[in-house]
Amino acid sequence: MFPLKRNRRLRQSGAIRALASETVLTPNDFLVPLFVVEGKDVREEIPSMPNYYRLSLDNVDREVKVLWSLGLKAVLLFVKVPDKLKDNKGTEALNPDGLMQRAVKTVKNACPDMLVMTDVAMDPYSSYGHDGIVENGQVLNDETSAFLAEMSISHAQAGADILAPSDMMDGRVLAIREALDKEHFINTGIMSYSAKYASAFYGPFRDALDSAPVDLANVPKDKKTYQMDPANRIEALRETQMDIDEGADIVMVKPGLAYLDIVREIKNSVDVPVAVYQVSGEYAMLKAAAQKGWLDHDTVMLEQLTSIKRAGADIIASYFAKDVVKLIL
Repeated sequence: MFPLKRNRRLRQSGAIRALASETVLTPNDFLVPLFVVEGKDVREEIPSMPNYYRLSLDNVDREVKVLWSLGLKAVLLFVKVPDKLKDNKGTEALNPDGLMQRAVKTVKNACPDMLVMTDVAMDPYSSYGHDGIVENGQVLNDETSAFLAEMSISHAQAGADILAPSDMMDGRVLAIREALDKEHFINTGIMSYSAKYASAFYGPFRDALDSAPVDLANVPKDKKTYQMDPANRIEALRETQMDIDEGADIVMVKPGLAYLDIVREIKNSVDVPVAVYQVSGEYAMLKAAAQKGWLDHDTVMLEQLTSIKRAGADIIASYFAKDVVKLIL
């Protein structure tokens, strides 16, 4: 007897597949990371991230206008700080005329309606490449959280809409929320990197910002004492709920593809938007495979991003954002 229900009926053409599609990517799904450097007319390709660039402020101005024209409405800013301005306490991060603060103002002047998120972390400013203050071979938690709250106020004063603490210090979301409210930045949001794993997929990013931990005596060699163990699942749920309880408006899972089980579990457990960061290593692997002719770049890119959204991502931070919206528009 032939089946009355044939699932293949809804796969017979591109039109019917589009109508029956459960997951659809749009420009509104994407958050665009931007790497900012000092200088003028700088557009430096990152060797380990082909077709992605460090931009000086004048090129940031041009870039955000292009992004807006494509329907991309949100950027996440990172800065590459000159070595001479780095120290163990991240002092330069509080400079009201620092690169991050000027970058926020540049984006807002170029495109006032662009949503500006800022990386709140010490590693770009740290002479040791860590996300916190280092003392006696340890990364200090509470002292770092207090400093991140000060950094957050500086970003908010510059005009940032949402702050994105990426450090994984315990209690830093509460410290930032209380500091913002005390200074009357009650509408400035927090997107917390809630489940950020100690991943090997971050290598190209650290090349882009020169922010890897340094190899010195009495300095931790990696970030495993504060970023999460990739083996852990329940811990991610606990970390995320704690951040929400402390005032996070959006929570993030990082990296993306290797952690889609975590994305789905968190999406099923929380009532705030869930962001996913498709990180530099994920980007670099596809670029390398495509250059070798081993994978079809655009097809795999779309499949990866669709899978991230299907897993539960409301927001996707991706270096592919410009590429993909050109395909889906």
